[in-house]
Amino acid sequence: MDWSNVTAEDLIEALREVDWSSPPRPLSEFFSRFTVPRTVSKWDSRLKCNLYYYRTNYFIMIVFILGMGFLRRPLAIVAALMTALSIACLNDSFAGIFSEKVTRTVRQFSPHLAAKMRPPLRPVIRGRPSAKRAIYICGQPRWVFVLVFSIVSFILWFVSCALLTVLLAFAIGLLATIAHASFRLMGSSTHGALF
Repeated sequence: MDWSNVTAEDLIEALREVDWSSPPRPLSEFFSRFTVPRTVSKWDSRLKCNLYYYRTNYFIMIVFILGMGFLRRPLAIVAALMTALSIACLNDSFAGIFSEKVTRTVRQFSPHLAAKMRPPLRPVIRGRPSAKRAIYICGQPRWVFVLVFSIVSFILWFVSCALLTVLLAFAIGLLATIAHASFRLMGSSTHGALF
C-alpha cells in the first residue's frame, strides 16, 4: 500500500474502527531493522505504516511506561484506568465487547437487571434498519459512559496530585513510540492494507 496517500484523518479513523484484539507483534520483529528515513515523505509514510501495523505493541509500551510513572502515586492508577476506559469506549469494537461482557457478568447475578441493559431496538424504516448506527453500552448511549468515566477520572487525578508525573511518563511513551515508528523499517510484504 502507498502510505504517502493516507492522511492523518484516514489513519485515525482506521485506528478507531480496527479490531484491537489482535496480539502484539513478536519482539524480535519489533526491535529489528532500524534505519534513518532519507526523505520527509518516506518518514511520513513509514510513521503512518508503523503506527498502524504495531498499534498493539505501541499501546503496550505506553501502558508499561505509564505504569513505571505510577509507582509514586498509586491512586493515579485508578484515575488512569478510568481515563483509558473512557478513551477506549470511543472505539466501536471495544464499546461493543465491553458492553457485552458487562451485561454477561451482570446476568449471572441479576437477569432482570441484565435485561434492562440491552440496547434499544433500532428503528426500522421501510423494512430496513435505520442507517443511523448509535453505539450503546449497557443500554445507555456511549456518550453517557464516556462522560461519567471522564468526570470520575478527572476527580481522581485532582485528588491524587499525580497529573504532572503521569503526563511526563505519557510524553516519554509518545516520544518512544514516534521514535520507533520513525526509524523502524517497514516490511514490504508484512504490512497489511489500511482499508
